[in-house]
Amino acid sequence: MSHTAVDTALEHVDVLIVGAGISGIGAAYYLQREHPGRSYVILEARGATGGTWDLFRYPGIRSDSDLHTFGYEFKPWRDEDAIATADKILAYLHETVAENGIDRKIRFHHKVLGASWSSADARWVVDVERSDTGARAQISANWLFCAGGYYRYDEGYTPHFEGRDRFTGQIVHPQQWPEDLDYTGKKVVIIGSGATAVTLLPAMAGRAGHVTMLQRSPTYIMPVPSKDVIANTAQKLLGGKLGYALARRKNILQQRAVYEFCQRYPAAAKRVIRYLNAKQLPENYPVDEHFSPSYNPWDQRLCAVPDSDLFKAIKNGSASVVTDRIATFTENGILLESGREIDADIIVSATGLNLQAFGGMSLTVDGKPVNLPDHVAYKGMMLSDVPNFAYAIGYTNSSWTLKVGLLCEHLCRLLNYMDANGFDTARPVLDNPAMETRPLLDFGAGYVQRAVHQFPRQGADQPWRTSMSFYTDVKLLRNDGVVDPALKLSSSADVRSRQAVPA
Repeated sequence: MSHTAVDTALEHVDVLIVGAGISGIGAAYYLQREHPGRSYVILEARGATGGTWDLFRYPGIRSDSDLHTFGYEFKPWRDEDAIATADKILAYLHETVAENGIDRKIRFHHKVLGASWSSADARWVVDVERSDTGARAQISANWLFCAGGYYRYDEGYTPHFEGRDRFTGQIVHPQQWPEDLDYTGKKVVIIGSGATAVTLLPAMAGRAGHVTMLQRSPTYIMPVPSKDVIANTAQKLLGGKLGYALARRKNILQQRAVYEFCQRYPAAAKRVIRYLNAKQLPENYPVDEHFSPSYNPWDQRLCAVPDSDLFKAIKNGSASVVTDRIATFTENGILLESGREIDADIIVSATGLNLQAFGGMSLTVDGKPVNLPDHVAYKGMMLSDVPNFAYAIGYTNSSWTLKVGLLCEHLCRLLNYMDANGFDTARPVLDNPAMETRPLLDFGAGYVQRAVHQFPRQGADQPWRTSMSFYTDVKLLRNDGVVDPALKLSSSADVRSRQAVPA
């Protein structure tokens, strides 16, 4: 078989990054810092940078992790609020992009539809659609880095509600929040109990007539200070860079300690959380009915409420929590299975996200389609039998960005090693096909369980286990070498020479 030359008219880059959110911006920074000679572009399906923080526009949207760990290691977070609103996070991301010239590498309204890998050419040919015009194009790249997270940006999850069409008021999903929605003086029911609902309740309670959070079952909620006194003091005394580094280290340790305590001593953790909740709520409030979940702490993510804002809204009477199941929507609100009816002018379905692996793009390797559930995650950043493909999925039990920084560092070190040794292809290969596997996102949240079967798997042992521990990943991704028996490094020239040998 003769080798077919690559179309020289096709635009080519060394690395193609998909997504201009917090992960894509971070990947671009590390890549150009460690490999200034490598070309790259970022393709962003939407018309702005920022990902999640630009997409969601509902009242009060904020981080549920402190920005000393959710921010980048290389760029200190200087605002005094540790739990920050979306506008502050967006400003931070825009600064990062502008300061490092990353904005010149971003192409907006470019949606990646699919990518085809050729081992003979050691490159991906990527199919792209202009989301503003519908025009199609192709671009080739040696490496593909997927930084789009794991949920769909075009639609959130809304379950079937009996009688929905009967309701005469307005129904809103937080992922498509109307800019002109006026809820002043109105009765608002928020369906849900996760981070979005917990954020919306206090943010809307100030203007709405009354806000009710209607939940099928409770979620663990932790009051936290919005300002980190130790971090702010450290930055004042030691300067931004050193103070930030110390605050970051302190908060990484603190996050891990809380998680480990909850996992090892769930009964004690339940008691502590219940005590903290009861302390913030009115006397004789039914804490166990509304704030004591059936699962253990950190089997699902804890919801943080800065400065106890949710509890304050309940205490002053502007908001309330109802734990019950929906029987049907009515003309004027929601009828519950208990027989109680809640009146509403506006219903907000804060019912979660739709998950989507790698932005929904299709992959083929040497003409063979990649069925994601058949593949296993390698070091939480690559996939078995999929060459030169990396992705960013952060921690579910800690700040997302902590993982992104480590895996970007590791990828840059891998590229250095490949350059030095004449390799252009890196392919993780599962050495034990009979290895026991489990879901990639091993997490109890409903939005994960609905779609996790569509994702790759993870293994029981390294390097196939996707770690959710920063300290484990520091060893694996930062301190250990990039050479691994499960990662096969090769040269496309060898592939072409084998193909050229007559049968």
